[in-house]
Amino acid sequence: MDPKPSKSSVKSSYGATASYVRQPRQRMTQNYLLVWVDANIDQADKDCQDTLDQLKNVVNDINLCTESEQCIQALNKADKEQVFVITSGSLGQHLVPEIHGIPQLDAIYIFCGNKSRHEGWTQNWTKVKGVHTNIKDICQALQLAVKQCDQDTIAISFLSVNEMASTDNLNQLEPTFMYTQLFKEILVDIRYDRTAIKDLVSYCREDFSGNSIELQVINEFERDYRPEKAIWWYTRECFTYKMLNQALRIMNADIIINMGFFLRDVHQQIQQLHEQQVVSCRLTISCPPVEIKKYPSVLLEMLQ
Repeated sequence: MDPKPSKSSVKSSYGATASYVRQPRQRMTQNYLLVWVDANIDQADKDCQDTLDQLKNVVNDINLCTESEQCIQALNKADKEQVFVITSGSLGQHLVPEIHGIPQLDAIYIFCGNKSRHEGWTQNWTKVKGVHTNIKDICQALQLAVKQCDQDTIAISFLSVNEMASTDNLNQLEPTFMYTQLFKEILVDIRYDRTAIKDLVSYCREDFSGNSIELQVINEFERDYRPEKAIWWYTRECFTYKMLNQALRIMNADIIINMGFFLRDVHQQIQQLHEQQVVSCRLTISCPPVEIKKYPSVLLEMLQ
């Protein structure tokens, strides 16, 4: 068994053992999930709970496992999400070869008390991104990984005016495109009031209940959100950006409906920016395009 990390860092082994630990799955509001596997996970232990709290500030959906087989099952159940795995060194030596080839597995982090003991064998596996003795380093590595994961799920698609004018091209459009157009027409025509914001805030507080950082942002959203700041909120790397990208990528109607007023506000603000650009273009020789690289293609399609 791995030696415990120093008391100044958060421990990776917790004395009391459990035959199985299940973390209830929440609605998927992010493009990724985290699987933490350690034979000695004990949620009643304060160090374990502190570690879990820190991890939830980075990844909202966490599966806890005490056996390798449970980790493998969690990976195989993941469908549309990328998965990050944290494992103890002793379990990892046997687990990594079994899971390394699973496509949805994005990265593995070894959490142990003896870094030098495990650095050698981990170099044979490209998905092992580091061997760490404290949870702070893992959280920092995870933050970079989830940011990259969010960026990787963003795709841009373009349809020119000439292509839109072609009946053949329109007939070849994917059904998802047509559905999003219909969905958009419904959402932007609905009249919303402050109740819609409160409903979304309640929805988000439930999903991010263990994430103190996102809960602070949700409180800020409830207090300060205004329609004219919709794009600012969308491009901010917080729950709005993560939830909407995930919902549009898999067409999660529940989340999209809850965020309907937000989609409408983004739509209206993009229209305003476009109109301003058209006026500006008439007064200038060159006209730089509006920056859209952060908007996923399905969002652009819905908001056209």
